[in-house]
Amino acid sequence: MNPILQASLPALRRDEFASDFRWGCSTSSYQIEGATGEDGRGESIWDRFCAQPGRIRDCSSGAVACDHYHRWPQDLDLAQSLGVNAYRFSIAWPRVLPQGRGAVNAAGLDFYERLVDGMLTRGLQPWATLYHWDLPQVLQEQGGWKSRETVAAFLEFTEAVTRRLGDRVKHWITHNEPWCSCFMGYWEGVHAPGETSLQSALQACHHVLLSHGQALPIIRANSAGAQVGITLSLHPILPASDSAADAAAVQRHDGSRNRWFLDPLYGRGYPADMLEMLGELAPRTQAGDLAQIASPMDFLGVNYYFPEIVADAPGLGPVQTRVVERQGVERTAFGWEVSPEGLRDLLSRLQRDYAPEQIFITENGSTYEDILLPDGRVNDAQRLSYLARHLAAMREAIALGVPVRGYFAWSLLDNFEWAEGYARRFGLAYVDYATQARILKASGHWYREFLQR
Repeated sequence: MNPILQASLPALRRDEFASDFRWGCSTSSYQIEGATGEDGRGESIWDRFCAQPGRIRDCSSGAVACDHYHRWPQDLDLAQSLGVNAYRFSIAWPRVLPQGRGAVNAAGLDFYERLVDGMLTRGLQPWATLYHWDLPQVLQEQGGWKSRETVAAFLEFTEAVTRRLGDRVKHWITHNEPWCSCFMGYWEGVHAPGETSLQSALQACHHVLLSHGQALPIIRANSAGAQVGITLSLHPILPASDSAADAAAVQRHDGSRNRWFLDPLYGRGYPADMLEMLGELAPRTQAGDLAQIASPMDFLGVNYYFPEIVADAPGLGPVQTRVVERQGVERTAFGWEVSPEGLRDLLSRLQRDYAPEQIFITENGSTYEDILLPDGRVNDAQRLSYLARHLAAMREAIALGVPVRGYFAWSLLDNFEWAEGYARRFGLAYVDYATQARILKASGHWYREFLQR
């Protein structure tokens, strides 16, 4: 490593954190598994979305991805070699219920049983995410998350998975990043299923949150002593200037980005200021919905990547804000601002405003232009620095009293990065897609040394 970079890294020791702190890495099914046409798996909305010209930056798909379906023992060995004690993964709904509901595909559940048993054999605590965006296509054709029937279908999926795995998996995440699956999928149109209706996105959000609340008792019934939560993509929201207009824009943007999910999950219902602004676009609800959404959770999963800087933008959409870029700040190859202090501030805000019983950082990572050197090394010094500084920021939040109980780096492997295809690499391990070789990057070596020394 560059000696100057080494000198600039924060001093960190694993023993500064609690002895039962969860250290892990995260993956998701569609991004790494491949084998989309094998062993009875049904079509997902991402299979269909990727087949549409112009949807994916490099015209790729997750059909092969990291071939994790066949190489999972190697990947779990890699995770174990890092010294992590937890592994977050997701379960592909169409691999378990090819038609979305009804008949269970035994081969699909068999795969996840082998995977979970492999984690336990290696001393890795399984953290299962039930929904990481791969909705069965057949359900999308019946309305997708816009339809309340998809809530019932999700409960069938939850029942099938937790009944089979609930004796071994004791940490469950119902949904990953509802903002992304709903707003990017049903309003912005840049993720599957590629629709462009704000009203549809808001209705989809409501059904996702409702399915979360209704799934909790099913999970607990099938997995004695389980801890259950949801993972949200959250951002500190900052004003573009000192003006009163931009300060008001921060409140509105926070209402759509953060409070739209946090408030109902913590028993406050949808934010009144947002409902007033949305008017007839607001989601249709039924009696008892909000109480079910607010069913007590055991933890909140937080995915943190960057802050958002917003300015007042009269007439621009219902929230009337626009995201702007600060000049002269460090950025990843994705263009995302690097702000470790943003993680500390976000965690402090969550503790102050919502007081979760436990918080787990379920994703945090960065993408850079990684190069495989002739000697077989990947010297991703920027990602290494990003990782170390964000761990230091998390340590600061814990010192302030925030109940952070674990950290999962995104991601174990380079993988299919949704609409970006394979153009973005987030992994601690480099994947040579031509050979499927896994090569631990400098950041992965640093994480291992931090965890093992």
